[in-house]
Amino acid sequence: MAPRSFWKGYLKLSLVTCPVAMTPAISQEDKVRFRTLNAKTGNPVTSRYVDAVTGKPVAEDDEVKGYPRGEDDYVMLEDDEIEAVALESTRTIDIETFVPRETIEWIWYDTPHFLVPNDRVGEEAFSVIREAMASTGTVGISRVVLYRRERAVMLEPRDKGIVLWTLRYGDEVRAEKDYFEGLKTEKQQPKALALVKTLIKERTRPWSPEMAADPVQDRLLDIIAAKKKGRKRPAKAKAPPPTSGNVINIMDALRKSIKAEGKGK
Repeated sequence: MAPRSFWKGYLKLSLVTCPVAMTPAISQEDKVRFRTLNAKTGNPVTSRYVDAVTGKPVAEDDEVKGYPRGEDDYVMLEDDEIEAVALESTRTIDIETFVPRETIEWIWYDTPHFLVPNDRVGEEAFSVIREAMASTGTVGISRVVLYRRERAVMLEPRDKGIVLWTLRYGDEVRAEKDYFEGLKTEKQQPKALALVKTLIKERTRPWSPEMAADPVQDRLLDIIAAKKKGRKRPAKAKAPPPTSGNVINIMDALRKSIKAEGKGK
């Protein structure tokens, strides 16, 4: 059963409008979560905002956002002042621009969401917009208020629906040339290159979601299950052997690696 949508509004292209619903494409619900407890009483511990100067607790109604303009000096903004900045995009995804799909690099992608039509009447308009983007190899760029902030978003046709990606803000993305430009491009040894290609071929498998599994969470669940039944916790996982700090010949290392791959098979 598909999760319930967390956002409902309208998809708009010029004079064409259709109701849509949005659901996050990823979920954290199955992650192991902990509560902080008082070790002496076993009671949950709650957190509270405290005035940094007086040390007294601050009531929720008295909490406001502050933008620093000097030492211990802030410009205060109320929640309604922040929310009023982007009212037009609160419930409408108005596609104003299309760009070639391949021109948006992966680093701009933030969080994916599934976008689907929200009633029978709007399905035709939704499918026409989706198919037109698919056939032209383009994606739509728009803005919408999500998670209490206006975000730039990318609409990508996918199967029978649309994947809406929130995009990172411009000041969040660092230029890769600042890190890669100084790296030396050394001429590769043909023999070493051939051996690495052999290793790659030996280790190439079809993609599977199990490759992104979380072994730490599995171990935590084992410990929790053991404690529930009153058993001792599972044996601690062995730490990997320390790697040597000595510089070794790359050809020797590659030959040993390929030999080990063969034995493993």
